[in-house]
Amino acid sequence: MSQASLVMFEEESVEITEIITRLVKEANAKSAYLVDKDGQLISSAGETQDIDSTSLASLTAGNIAATGGLAKLIGEQEFSILFHEGEKDNIHISIVGHRVILVIIFDERSSLGLVRLRVRKAGEELGKTIQKILARMDSADSKENLLEEITDDDIEGLFS
Repeated sequence: MSQASLVMFEEESVEITEIITRLVKEANAKSAYLVDKDGQLISSAGETQDIDSTSLASLTAGNIAATGGLAKLIGEQEFSILFHEGEKDNIHISIVGHRVILVIIFDERSSLGLVRLRVRKAGEELGKTIQKILARMDSADSKENLLEEITDDDIEGLFS
């Protein structure tokens, strides 16, 4: 099932950035990224300057797609949480609201337990914000359908 890409609105964009900025601080993480399942970066916070966020977003979406295939092979719908442990840095990836991917990069200053705890809370908040975006998109689609009923003659009449 293909889902329409998210259309970001200013109010929700600010809200998302505030949530993930707070998450970085509370989880003592290095950075956080919110990515849609198409691989488009929605927002980022923290120490992001040394990371190619475009590549991170697309690779994360690919990772989720690949593990989704693995999940289906064993009878699961999807794996909602992934964790990659490195020598210095770790990556925690979770799916929020079946629509977006939350990526947290953290090091020895934090722990997997703390990250998971803070991600759970932030995920709930992000899920509510994503639902607001979807509702606004539906509302915008309804208004767009009304605009489609306006003819070229109607437009000409407005400007003559």
